[in-house]
Amino acid sequence: MTSADQSTPTQPPAKRARRADAERNRAAIIEAAGVVFAERGGTVDVREIARRSGVGMGTLYRHFPTKDDLLATVLEREFTCWLTAAHQAAEVTEDPWQALTGFFEQTLTHQARNRAMVESYAATGAPSRACAQYRDAFIDELRTRCLNAGLLRAGVTTADLVLLSTSLSQIVQATDDSHPGQWRRLLRISLDGLRARNTEPLPESDPGPESVRHADAAAND
Repeated sequence: MTSADQSTPTQPPAKRARRADAERNRAAIIEAAGVVFAERGGTVDVREIARRSGVGMGTLYRHFPTKDDLLATVLEREFTCWLTAAHQAAEVTEDPWQALTGFFEQTLTHQARNRAMVESYAATGAPSRACAQYRDAFIDELRTRCLNAGLLRAGVTTADLVLLSTSLSQIVQATDDSHPGQWRRLLRISLDGLRARNTEPLPESDPGPESVRHADAAAND
């Protein structure tokens, strides 16, 4: 064996160990952040997340330089898991109406346990554009199934259903502490309005100036 062979350092095992430690720390941070954000919302102090994850603040900031970076990572994971589960449940539900109502119930049940998710849903609709596209495509699929089965009120759009989901999520957050489960009543009322037996034409979603003037004139008569 040459002197060069003897002096060759054996670094890979140590590097692999450091990478494994880093991955464990990252996973612990994300797991703890998911719990803390769900409990307290996006305004929580990251020191609480570091404490619960068992890492120092320096370690936390090495993985996530800002709280917004951490929040976006956690919310995208939560959003994707929720939508994947909802999609799987809808696929095995033969009745289109039950698939649609099941989506709303599952969505709001999930959001009732996650304050940060509700905040994100109300503020931006989704943690990322990809998440929003995934959700909208799924809701459109549910809407189309109900429409083709003659179960959905004429004129209801995918945007209507997205907005309804967003609105109800805010009700979940506003009432869950004082009136837990109150959203279930409002969900039933809302879903009843989506049924095909309601034949009265829906208002335009974005009325132009002429429509607004006519409406104002009628109100003043």
